[in-house]
Amino acid sequence: MPDNTGFDEADLINRIKSRDQSALSELYQRFGGPVYGLAMRVLQNAGFAEEVTQDIFLKIWDQPDSWDSTRGKLINWLMTVTRYTAIDRLRKEQRRPSWSAVDLEDVLNIAGKNGPLDEQDAMLLRTLIQQLPLAQTEAIELAFFGGMSHSEIAEQLSLPLGTVKTRLRLGLEKLKDMWFEAIGQQN
Repeated sequence: MPDNTGFDEADLINRIKSRDQSALSELYQRFGGPVYGLAMRVLQNAGFAEEVTQDIFLKIWDQPDSWDSTRGKLINWLMTVTRYTAIDRLRKEQRRPSWSAVDLEDVLNIAGKNGPLDEQDAMLLRTLIQQLPLAQTEAIELAFFGGMSHSEIAEQLSLPLGTVKTRLRLGLEKLKDMWFEAIGQQN
């Protein structure tokens, strides 16, 4: 835990309320490690733990009044918020449909790629995705590289769910055709 000798938590939060970015930086220096460590223990995934850590400090920046100094120490509040945020993230990931991974795997399996892509194939896939119409590229990138569900993409792009599904389906069909064409030209 951080050494809090001579540390005034309320003053630091008041500085954040005044939009002092150095105060947020100081808060992160003091508590970023413990917040990340707890998130990592709950999630067992470094990327998700980093996101939760960022979310916690963003929440403090956006809502500095959410911590009440009369109810306990700042570190205790941070650990509680981190724990609940990490558990929420874990539940969300467990509920997330695995359709996106299966669909992309299907495209690659049909194309004769059963394992992880090598660097050359990954670069080819990226290039082919960029050749799709912009709407399909955007939907595919959000789904496969952003890990978003159909409904999350629809919300992000302010589109009907059916439109998102159509863009993904058409994009994957085109991607499969383009993949076969590109692989055929390479052989």
